[in-house]
Amino acid sequence: MDKPLSLWSRISQALAALTRGEGLSAVFDHLRTPPERSVAFTIAVIALGAKMAKADGRVTRDEVAAFRRVFQIPPGEEANAARVFDMARTDVAGFDAYARKIAAMFGPGAPVLKDLLEGLFAIAVADGDYHEGEDAFLQEVARIFGLEECCFRAIRASFVPEAAPDPWAVLELPPGTPLDEVRAVWRNRVREAHPDRAIARGLPPEAVRLAEARLIALNRAWDEIRDRAA
Repeated sequence: MDKPLSLWSRISQALAALTRGEGLSAVFDHLRTPPERSVAFTIAVIALGAKMAKADGRVTRDEVAAFRRVFQIPPGEEANAARVFDMARTDVAGFDAYARKIAAMFGPGAPVLKDLLEGLFAIAVADGDYHEGEDAFLQEVARIFGLEECCFRAIRASFVPEAAPDPWAVLELPPGTPLDEVRAVWRNRVREAHPDRAIARGLPPEAVRLAEARLIALNRAWDEIRDRAA
């Protein structure tokens, strides 16, 4: 039996399938089937990360290291990741073109788009400085993705130190919601954030750390609200 191709080998194949003159954003038109959604997700994070780098005018080693922590790029595959990054950086298509392509692929508001936004936040804050240009960039990406403003604020509160991690925002609930309702929402969001669910949504196994980080934030928010009510 042939050994299954690695994620990065499949990414290499996806890039090779582009016809001459096609930009990187066209790759999403060739990745419609569920088995290839992890490829699309990874390419989208790299591509939008490359576009986001222009928001604060620089790409730092910390941001590159953050991506490596999320995706655990194996030795020998750095060239494929770098190729995607360079293709996105030099592509004339704007970041909104990439965001619309990936939103159309998964469907506006799809949970996997929340995962993708979290990946971008992880990269944005990796250098210890959340730039106003990055904030504007990520707000627009969230809008194109069809994510609610409260969802954007919840993710920002989980990643940006200056954005106080208000537990109500993390759970996407209005302050003062009855504790029984808070508990029910917390449980639902914890189930949704489970790493197995994340993989089922199209995240590659290499990116399940995003789901694990969300679980930590959700549990911390519930603990804080519950303790205040005690």
